[in-house]
Amino acid sequence: MKYLLLGYTPATDWDAETADIPSAEALAAFATYQQLEQELIASGELVSTEGLGHPAVSTTLRKTADGVIATDGPFAELKEVLASFAVIDVVGHERAVEITARIVEALGEPIEIRPIMGADFTA
Repeated sequence: MKYLLLGYTPATDWDAETADIPSAEALAAFATYQQLEQELIASGELVSTEGLGHPAVSTTLRKTADGVIATDGPFAELKEVLASFAVIDVVGHERAVEITARIVEALGEPIEIRPIMGADFTA
């Protein structure tokens, strides 16, 4: 079963001006995450993982009466922003929670677990 792990960070902690300059705490947390990532690669459970660019450089497209329009930047004022994602392929929800708990422990930020609706989707 595949799961999408969505990593969120407080919007106030992600300043567009300093987004490319990680703190010492962020570097230490990322090093711990990289160790877990290597474990998941070795076990065959990690499909993909990526950090995302700052919301200020995002583009939102939506359908309107005049057609599809593009809007620069985030659509709404948010308390948390989507900062990263990972796709894991595990035996079930309990294993997804176990892995995600370790990531949350390392990074200190909330992660949402969403099942991916593929051929093996059952829940």
